[in-house]
Amino acid sequence: MVVTRWVAGVVGGALVAGVVVGCDTPPAPEPAPGPTRVGAAPRAVSPPAATAPAQEACPEGGVHLREGAGDAAMGLRVADIQLVNCGTQPYVLEGYPEIRLLDKKRTPVEVTVVHGADAITSGPTGADGAPQRVELQPGQAATVALVWRNLVTDATVPAAEGWVVDVTPRAGAPRVMLELGHSVDLGNTGKLGIGPWKAVTR
Repeated sequence: MVVTRWVAGVVGGALVAGVVVGCDTPPAPEPAPGPTRVGAAPRAVSPPAATAPAQEACPEGGVHLREGAGDAAMGLRVADIQLVNCGTQPYVLEGYPEIRLLDKKRTPVEVTVVHGADAITSGPTGADGAPQRVELQPGQAATVALVWRNLVTDATVPAAEGWVVDVTPRAGAPRVMLELGHSVDLGNTGKLGIGPWKAVTR
């Protein structure tokens, strides 16, 4: 409404001015600003660039852990943990890692770790064999076998479960931790057998 009255006032004023002055005509209004180029196509807007997925950071020690395959039969459990060289230099392993088990609250589980599976089973498990030197190039992996029994022989002793493995791959190396998708359900046996490091062959 304000705009309409203002335009009407301007037109009325122009008519009065024309009557007073005579033949003088008011100057033509300035043309409205327009595009500098007739028929110019609108500028295309490029879609935002796709963001590359974030890669898993490599720990300080140059290696990380991942959970391997597992097997369970008649209370005997066999699993493996793989160590991947995510660094840029070769990584040498020899012998057995140092392994601790932690529960869901990251409290250490009382367990006796033994080398090999003789104290747990007489059958083949992958935890046997003599330790050998394993050199991992960047991207290569080694594996260590875990063997235990899920038995409850004493109802007065709480069953133990490990949900996190805390591994020292070699003497003096930083510890590496891995949350497990399947627990190390020891029952109340309190014993875990581990094998030596072995190269993963594809």
